[in-house]
Amino acid sequence: MGKAFYEAFPEAREIWHEANDALGFEVATLAFGGPPAALQLTANAQPAILTASVAAARVLRAHGIVPAAAAGHSLGEYSALVVAGALAFRDAVRLVRRRGEFMQEAVPVGAGAMAALIGPDAETAGALCREASRDGVVEVANLNGPEQVVVAGHTRAVERLVGELGGIAIRAPSFPVMRNVDARPYAGAHEVADGLAAQVASPVRWVECVQALAGLGVSTFVEVGPGRVLTGLLKRITDGADGYAVSDPASLEKFLVVLGGLQDG
Repeated sequence: MGKAFYEAFPEAREIWHEANDALGFEVATLAFGGPPAALQLTANAQPAILTASVAAARVLRAHGIVPAAAAGHSLGEYSALVVAGALAFRDAVRLVRRRGEFMQEAVPVGAGAMAALIGPDAETAGALCREASRDGVVEVANLNGPEQVVVAGHTRAVERLVGELGGIAIRAPSFPVMRNVDARPYAGAHEVADGLAAQVASPVRWVECVQALAGLGVSTFVEVGPGRVLTGLLKRITDGADGYAVSDPASLEKFLVVLGGLQDG
């Protein structure tokens, strides 16, 4: 995860080294070599994913590609805010490390679960959650597409995360970043801490976030970092949009070719 960019671009290496220094352990070694069981722990996975995503964004910036607007899915909202200049990367990577620790403490390994429901809309999924909650906590977590709703159980990290957010410098985003909790752009620095705290225990309104970006005139979407799940969801959400996933030098080169064609057109 992120290794190819690390090896190819100094901008990416700089971000990984900054993460290592901020966290006090070799997150790059863990991300690139595992062991998988350790990397899959959310306290480790969250800072690793953030770092890989921000590193990819820095490589894009070095090639002259800067977002006009952005949204991030759950943890990805931190990446979007870093790229928009609202959060310093060092603060963000420490924060998501703590976010992961709080979540891990609230839900011991093996005690929590997530499931994607294909077919039900948000209202139906909510009714199913209420019916099932007699056996434990289960709520709508992600509204990923018109016919994909993700449900999850047990989240008690909000109050502890609020305490961590109170001690970091936050600036106004330099371009619109859509909030997961209501799919509206952050109006200023004063909204960032509240928005990030609320998203821990609120559904990720991803369909509405993408639609809000499209409403701003965005037609080219670039997913940075590991994976291409959001690119796959794009066509189900909005027509006429083009999505590209950039996670390594090969995918970057393909996108640069496409972008050159768009600019020529």
